[in-house]
Amino acid sequence: MTGLGCWGSVARAETQDVQGWWMDQNGKAGILIAPCGGQLCGKIEWLHQPLDKEGKPKTDIHNGDAALRPRLLCGLSILGGFTPADNGGWHGGWIYDPESGNTYKSVMHVGDDGKLHVRGYIGFTLIGRSVTWVRPPQQLAPCAG
Repeated sequence: MTGLGCWGSVARAETQDVQGWWMDQNGKAGILIAPCGGQLCGKIEWLHQPLDKEGKPKTDIHNGDAALRPRLLCGLSILGGFTPADNGGWHGGWIYDPESGNTYKSVMHVGDDGKLHVRGYIGFTLIGRSVTWVRPPQQLAPCAG
């Protein structure tokens, strides 16, 4: 009987499926999460407004590295390096915020609400910010980028 109790505490939680399409917290971008090199990565593959005020495709204008500012937002890798965590979520990753031009360490998990909870942080997970992404209500057409 005690053996069964030990098994439950040692068993690893089933890794959550976060692959596929997610809408960011503002509904401005669709991120496609997929495997890459044994980890999970994500790219912006849809934009609500893909063009800037001049009618040109939006670029990474807030990047701290001026040489990277001409990169198109469509197709831009904004998260990567995620590996399964013992709690069923994903950890060890990074997330890039194109609105600030900053990259943060990151963890993510699917909550009981079915939403993807992504936390970007500096140093420790306590010092950071969380966002919640949802599955898109309809299939998104990938932008050309």
